[in-house]
Amino acid sequence: MQLSPEEGRRDREEAPAMAREPKTWPSPDTLASTARIERAAFDGGRMCWRRFGKGEPLVLLHGGHGSWLHWARNVEALATRYTVWAPDMPGYGDSDDPAGTSLDALVDATLQALDALAPPHVPLRLVGFSFGSLVAARLAARRGNVSHLGLFGPAAHGGPRRPRGELQSWRGLPPGSHEWNAVMRHNLLMHMLHEPATIDEAALQIHGKACLRTRFHSKTISRAGGMASILEQHDGALLLAWGEHDVTLDPDFVAKALTTRRQHSEVRSFAGAGHWVQYEAADAVNRLLLDWLGRD
Repeated sequence: MQLSPEEGRRDREEAPAMAREPKTWPSPDTLASTARIERAAFDGGRMCWRRFGKGEPLVLLHGGHGSWLHWARNVEALATRYTVWAPDMPGYGDSDDPAGTSLDALVDATLQALDALAPPHVPLRLVGFSFGSLVAARLAARRGNVSHLGLFGPAAHGGPRRPRGELQSWRGLPPGSHEWNAVMRHNLLMHMLHEPATIDEAALQIHGKACLRTRFHSKTISRAGGMASILEQHDGALLLAWGEHDVTLDPDFVAKALTTRRQHSEVRSFAGAGHWVQYEAADAVNRLLLDWLGRD
């Protein structure tokens, strides 16, 4: 079913968030041990991709101050139907740094590595989170042959944000110490997750390790705007999704700004969830993605 922007906004409560999901999720280390690692070259370095499952290719791009583990609660479900590629983008985690500090440098490197794994003639499904949504949109515009483009907590919308509170500095604190974990927990609650109960050991581990291993600075790029014009170059299906308490955007503004001039778009909001919606409302997000990605 294709939704208009207005229908999409009315549909925001259909997929409720699971603020305290009952199932047991694999630890980051356990999940990593099941992945097949591919290191694809770009000019000046290599990009680390983790592969799960079999089927048509689906690429998941993480957010700023993140890693492939932003999708820790999603790759297994999606891998039941697709070959899931979850990379560390250049300048993050296990991947080398891009040639420069600009968005173009990061997109160039990512596209070179992606083409080595899924050449441009191969149809692709592409989903990005936060800053990764901007990278995903740029890749879709440049590469083409992207049938589905999903943007979760999209960056570069150019609209207002809804800050919950100030972030605390973690620099200089011993990783894993009580003080470190307290800052990580505070920052997750201020920016990433809405419900305190969803900040588990895995969330602390994923976020803390990503903070230490992020070299690419995305904040200014993410807030510069421009997403609407980029999406005009994508003619496939578009999904916009976020938690209703996402502090990085105003839902009504983003839904209108990014879908007004588009067909084939769908807008979903997840009740009770924050910015890292695919972690906090993982089951609901997985159901939505499997349904939406499976449509022609």
